[in-house]
Amino acid sequence: MTALPEAFLAVPLAHRGLHDRDAGRPENSRAAVRAAVAAGYGIEIDLQASRDGAAMVFHDYDLGRLTPETGPVRRRDAAQLAQIPLTGGDEGIPALPEILALVACRVPLLIELKDQHGQMGETDGALESATAAALADYAGPVAVMSFNPHMVIAMAARAPQVPRGLVTGAFSAEKWPLLREETRARLRAIPDYDAAGASFVSHAADDLDSPHLARLRARGAPVLCWTVRSAEAEARARRVADTITFEGYLPDLPA
Repeated sequence: MTALPEAFLAVPLAHRGLHDRDAGRPENSRAAVRAAVAAGYGIEIDLQASRDGAAMVFHDYDLGRLTPETGPVRRRDAAQLAQIPLTGGDEGIPALPEILALVACRVPLLIELKDQHGQMGETDGALESATAAALADYAGPVAVMSFNPHMVIAMAARAPQVPRGLVTGAFSAEKWPLLREETRARLRAIPDYDAAGASFVSHAADDLDSPHLARLRARGAPVLCWTVRSAEAEARARRVADTITFEGYLPDLPA
């Protein structure tokens, strides 16, 4: 296990960067990352794999919600994705090395690897390998996480020096309709924490009373949570969580 740096617990983390489409800062964009760094917040970003195995900073599996294009991200090469403009901004989809260069070790960077299997099973390892390669020489506070425990375990083999965590929650049928019930039940219980060599969890803010989370907290596991959208929700979350991932408002920073 590689411990989560204390820097992650000292500041709130801007969900997909400090994004505001109306202000020209789409989620997971360079502009959103620059704004978070300038404000002094930590940053959470998402990764999807390109067809040629690059780690692209993008949340969805499909291009439709966030760009003028449609179709799976995984069916485009990195160079093609870089030319697709993010809706609400004036830039294309960035690759992970570009974002690392922008952050430049100044604030904590939390990286979520999106499931590349579809049912949280073992993947082809392309996204994990690209992520590990990008992080090999990065010296700032950084950590990786995923809903898919197999991907976290794969990161342990490829980048053991990088702290790892699991993204967790209630895994309700309503929010996860495509996952099999047995998979949802298993993930809900967070059974892979030790196998993954995890040093933290990032848990759903609406499920912080989970007995499975309480078990890990009793062991001293740091608890991050997602996604907090108001000061009132932050106050509730901080009764359990050590820090928050936020969007839609500006939480206070430590003095």
